[in-house]
Amino acid sequence: MPERVSPRRYRARVEYDGTDFAGFQVNPGMRTVQGLLEDALSRLGNEAGRRVDGAGRTDAGVHATGQVIAFSYDGRLDTTELGKALDALLPIDVSVTGVRRVPETFQPRYAARYREYRYTVWNGPRSPLRERMALGVRAPLDTAAMARAGSVFIGRHDFGAFGATDRSPVRTVLAVRVRREGRLVTIDVRAESFLRGMVRRMVAALLAVGLGKMDEQALRTALADRRPAFDGSAAPAKGLCLRRVAFGRRAASDDGEHEER
Repeated sequence: MPERVSPRRYRARVEYDGTDFAGFQVNPGMRTVQGLLEDALSRLGNEAGRRVDGAGRTDAGVHATGQVIAFSYDGRLDTTELGKALDALLPIDVSVTGVRRVPETFQPRYAARYREYRYTVWNGPRSPLRERMALGVRAPLDTAAMARAGSVFIGRHDFGAFGATDRSPVRTVLAVRVRREGRLVTIDVRAESFLRGMVRRMVAALLAVGLGKMDEQALRTALADRRPAFDGSAAPAKGLCLRRVAFGRRAASDDGEHEER
């Protein structure tokens, strides 16, 4: 029998291609990131509890380069060995890095100061490789208009019109940045927390602005209305990626930002 020790708490960074996943969170009968991680830990002989906690519950088809997880482990492997062994048990579309000890009370979902998502758009001719993880848009996008419209979302608002029904739809968006590099357009959204589907609905609205189908004022009106904005239109999941989860106290360099999907 493997040697048992007192359970230790760990955190790690997880990267995944969400194309073939039904999301992060365990869903019986479905292929999920959390499910694969928990299965891998059980194969390492872990008896401390199979639950893996994530900082963000990404939806089906959504990717991550900066997902943060936490789990408890009571096996014989040290931190370095544990990280290598866990990663070796994962399929090609998931990886684990940066495994390290944390306090027993660490819960990434609640400890996160903010989360940042990036939506990627390929604003050029059809490109099968680029468009695996980006939305292809053939018509020219006015990214300057999109950037101006993005400012509508910044601040503390009721985002009920741009997300799934929630008992507390008020969220604080810290930054919305629209950038173009050649034909690649990125939309970064940073917030303390998100409603389900919120970023993709925000992106759909910004793309409509970029295509000249609506203006900044239309977004202001939609945000103030509790009905689903623009009939609940949402950008496809494949362009969305959880890039970063920030922890710890606010730094002076955070430009006044303060302390999630």
